[in-house]
Parts: sequence; structure tokens; C-alpha cells
Amino acid sequence: MNLHIFQNQQELNEAGAGIITSLVQMQPKAVLGLATGGTPVGIYEELVKAYQKGRVSFKQVTTFNLDEYVGLAEDHSESYHAYMQQHLFAHIDLPAESAHIPNGNAPDLEAECERFNQLLDDAKQIDLQILGLGHNGHIGFNEPDDSLISGTHRVELKDETREANARYFDSIEDVPTHALTMGVGTILKAKTILLIVRGADKAEIVHRALTGPITTEVPATLLQTHPHLVVLLDAEAGRLFE
Repeated sequence: MNLHIFQNQQELNEAGAGIITSLVQMQPKAVLGLATGGTPVGIYEELVKAYQKGRVSFKQVTTFNLDEYVGLAEDHSESYHAYMQQHLFAHIDLPAESAHIPNGNAPDLEAECERFNQLLDDAKQIDLQILGLGHNGHIGFNEPDDSLISGTHRVELKDETREANARYFDSIEDVPTHALTMGVGTILKAKTILLIVRGADKAEIVHRALTGPITTEVPATLLQTHPHLVVLLDAEAGRLFE
């Protein structure tokens, strides 16, 4: 595990974007696993800046998003399709057909999961997977459970996850109850995992995830088994490591 703690958000953002930019410069056909939420926004902003300065091109890159809500229209402001357009895709040269996000409105969600798994199989392996961390230790939308599913699947969101995401919606009632998510098995197959965690409210869970017993009740603890895990923390999230 390669762990870095940053004293300010800009340094963290630049470090995260630098890792991604360097990979794409060396491997123009890189396969990237992308995350959403508040955590990676600043990193995506730095990637856009790097592209605008001519330092990197995404023309040959392939991307896979971790997850998408079930039942939100793609153009809904809080869908992850809309998020990716707003924060990254609309501002770089990634071809639309190279960006893959699960379709939470598919008429047959099981078939959609199979379709997404096939695309991942065709891509062989994700070169770099970006991850955030849920307050309950979830990665993607893989929630704590007695066992975890390896491939893409439909998941019922825990109350604490919906409550954490309610800040993006008008009310808790508007937060979807289900999502499609890439499975833990697929995440762990990535060559490199880039875990990014910010905020004092994540300090205890990230410490537990990276130093505690490995258990499916805290899915992020499984990251301890990965051979190339890079962790970027702000000072507040990293306070228990210092």
C-alpha cells in the first residue's frame, strides 16, 4: 500500500490527476475505472485542465463507471451519466462510445448487468480504478453484507448510504433505493487502485478499512489484499495515520 496524506485539497487533486495523466501519457489506450460523488470532482477538474493545456489526450482511452442509480433518467441532474458529462466527458476528447456507464433504466436489469460484465471482460483488465469510500465502508455501491458479489449486479442501498447521498437531492424520499454497481471482484482485478478519501467524517472508516480485519461487513477492507493500492487522503481523513 502506497499512502499519501496531503495538507490541502489542491495538492491532493493535482497528485490524483497526475497519476492518471501519467498513465494515459504512457498508455494512450489505457482502461480507466471512474468514480462519482464529491470526492473525485477536483481531480476531474485537474484532468480537464491538463487536456486543455495539451498535456494529455483521451481519444484512445476506454472508461468504465463503477455504478449508476436505478430509475433515474440519464439526463436527471443527479444521475451519474449527467455527473460524468458535467465534470469530465463534456470537456475532453474521450469518444462517447468509449465511455461505459451501467444503464439504470434498462428494461431488464439482470441483462444489463450481464452486458456490462461482457464489456468489462472484452476490455480484459482495468488499468487504474478510482475509488471513493462510503461512511459504512462500501466501495462502488457494494454495501456491507455477509457475502459480496464479484460481478456487476443490482443492489439495495443501505439507509446510511441514502442518507449520505440525500444532500444531492431535494429530500431523502427522492434518493433512489437501488443501484447497479460493479462488483468487488471486478474492482480488485484492476492493475492499480487509486483510493481517494477526504474529510474528518471518513477518518475512522478509512483507518479501519486499511488496518482492520478483512471482512465483507466492511467491503473496503478487501483492498488490503490488492498488490498495487495507492491511497490519497486529506489531512482530516488521514489524522489517525499520523
